[in-house]
Amino acid sequence: MREVINVVWLRRDLRLYDNAAVYYALKSGKPILPIFIFDKNILDDLEEKTDRRVEFIHQQVSELQDQLVKMGSSLEVFYNTPLEVFKKLQKDYTIEKVFTNADYEQYALDRDHAVRELLKENGISFHVYKDQVIFDGREVLKDNKTPYTVFTPYSKKWKSILNGFYLKSYPSEKCYNNFYKQTRRDMPSLGSMGFNAGDAQFPPSNVQEELLAHYAQTRDYPGEHGTSRLGLHLRFGTISIRQLATKAKQLSEVYLNELIWRDFYHSILWHFPHVRKGEAFKKEYDFINWRNNEKDFAKWCSGSTGYPIVDAGMRELNTTGYMHNRVRMITASFLTKHLLIDWRWGESYFAKKLLDFDYAANNGGWQWSAGCGCDAAPYFRIFNPAIQSQKFDKNRKYILRWVPEVDSTGYPAPMVKHEEARERALRVYKEALKQ
Repeated sequence: MREVINVVWLRRDLRLYDNAAVYYALKSGKPILPIFIFDKNILDDLEEKTDRRVEFIHQQVSELQDQLVKMGSSLEVFYNTPLEVFKKLQKDYTIEKVFTNADYEQYALDRDHAVRELLKENGISFHVYKDQVIFDGREVLKDNKTPYTVFTPYSKKWKSILNGFYLKSYPSEKCYNNFYKQTRRDMPSLGSMGFNAGDAQFPPSNVQEELLAHYAQTRDYPGEHGTSRLGLHLRFGTISIRQLATKAKQLSEVYLNELIWRDFYHSILWHFPHVRKGEAFKKEYDFINWRNNEKDFAKWCSGSTGYPIVDAGMRELNTTGYMHNRVRMITASFLTKHLLIDWRWGESYFAKKLLDFDYAANNGGWQWSAGCGCDAAPYFRIFNPAIQSQKFDKNRKYILRWVPEVDSTGYPAPMVKHEEARERALRVYKEALKQ
C-alpha cells in the first residue's frame, strides 16, 4: 500500500518561512509534498515571451527547490493546467488533503473551485488560508457588517483591530523535517515553456529600515531612491506581509498605509464581483464617451507624448518593468483625462508590463485616476504634468534619466494642450454623468 501524503500548493507565496499554508500542511501529521504549477492557462496567453515576471518566478522556484533538496525533499514543478496536474498527482500518490493560500482574483477563484470539486470526487479535502494580506474582505467591516468603500474610515478600522496576533509569524521552520522525502525532481526550463531568459535585474527582498524611516519624506520624488521597491516581492510572496507590516508599524505609518491600501483593494474585489470582471466600480462612469484614439494610445505607450514626466514614466516602465508610484498616477491621469482613453486600456498595458502587477492594486489605481473607482479622485481632478514635474522632479533628474533628448529639437511638441484637454475632459465627464 502506498504511503498517504498531503500536498501544499505554492502559488503567489514563493517562500517556505512564515507561510500559512506551508505551516498548517506541515502540522497535519502526514509527509508534505510541495508543488508549484506554471499554469498554462495563464502563461500561454502572455504575448511577450521574454516576460520578466516568468523569469522571476522561475528563479524563485529554483531557489525553493534548492532549499528543499537540502532537507532531503524536493519541489515538484509542473507546466500544465491545474486540473491536469491534480489528475496526475492522484494517480501517482495517495493524497488525503491539499493545502494552499487564498488568491482573490476572478481566475483564481474559478480555478480553485474547479480543483476543489475535482478533489472532492476522490475524497480529498482542499484547505485554503489567508496569507497575502493582513485582513481579508470578511474582517474589516463597518459596525453594520457592510464593506467600507472609502479608504480613510477603512484604514482607521483596520488599525483599531490590529494586534499582535495578526502580525505573528507562522513558525514553519520548526516542522521542515515533515516534508516528503525524495530525490531532486526535474523542473521545466524557461525554454521548454516557450520563454526566453532576459537580463532582468530584480530588486532585493530585504527591508531597508533607514529607507522606511524616511519614507514619508522621500516617496514622492521619482528621481530619488525613496521607495521600497518591494511590490514585486509582495506580489509573488517572496517576503512575508506580516513581517513587512511589523517593520512598517515600527518605522513609518505612511508606509503602513500603503500596505493597508493593498488590503483595501483586495477587500473591494471580495465584496464587489463586478470589479473583478473589469467593470467600473461606479457604474455611471461606463457612459463616458471615450475617444480611444489608437495613435494617441501608441504615443502614450511608447513615451512620446511631448510631456516629459509622462514620457519618462512610460519609458521607465517599458525598460525596467517598474514605474514610480507618483508617476503611475500622472501617466494614468494623462491617458484618461488628457487623451480621453478608456482606463481599461491603460490598466491592461500596465498588466502586461509591470513586474509587480497585482490585479487588485492595478485596477484600484486606474479606477482612482479615472474617477470611477471607490475612494477615487473626483473626475474634475486633472493633474497638470508640468506642475507635477516642478513639484516632484524640480531638477529634472528623473526626466533627464529617461528622456535625455528633452531639450533637443528631436523631442516632440506636446500632443495636446493641457488647458484644452482639461476643458474637454470636464465636458465629456459631465455629459456622461448626467445620464
